[in-house]
Amino acid sequence: MANVVLALLIIIFSCATNAFALGNPTNGQSKSQVCVACHGVDGNSVTPIWPKIGGLSESYLLEQLVEFKKGPQGNRYDPSMYGIVQNFSQQDLEDLAAYYSQQAMALGTANQGMVALGQQIYRGGNLLTGVPACAACHAADGGGNYLANFPRLSGQNSGYISAELSKFKTKERKNDPSSIMQDIAARLSNEEIEAVANYVAGLH
Repeated sequence: MANVVLALLIIIFSCATNAFALGNPTNGQSKSQVCVACHGVDGNSVTPIWPKIGGLSESYLLEQLVEFKKGPQGNRYDPSMYGIVQNFSQQDLEDLAAYYSQQAMALGTANQGMVALGQQIYRGGNLLTGVPACAACHAADGGGNYLANFPRLSGQNSGYISAELSKFKTKERKNDPSSIMQDIAARLSNEEIEAVANYVAGLH
């Protein structure tokens, strides 16, 4: 839990400037056509393994796009995203982040059979394995923490959340501040990952 608190303080002070808008959403909309096939017109992907990006904070979206552009040398390598963002300038990325941040994320639904365990992990964590409550960083309603750059989870596609938690667990994804998500995911069982991913899909 101390790691969670420390990471939160670090991010608040180091990323506070990201709270200010950088991009032009109108320009971002005109540049978003290449994103539509996977993420939908308004950022609400209907494919479970791809994320809904509409309504995520501008600073968080920009951070991820910049990380994708680093390619294999970065801490979040994805061949598909790497190929796409190579054609964008920094300003393009800022405009895209601004555009999608102004869209609304559609609510999802949860599989009732996994809600109990998912809710337990999200709201209370797992004391036996040292897993903190997800709500501590991502808020009780899953809305995230804008200033700390902790993303919204409410309504997010469960397949995507499950995949990303698994990537954190295996350290395939390493762009989390102070390795906070890698540490937490390593303590989660596969069943807990599936349950919490399902739970946040219907959380609002």
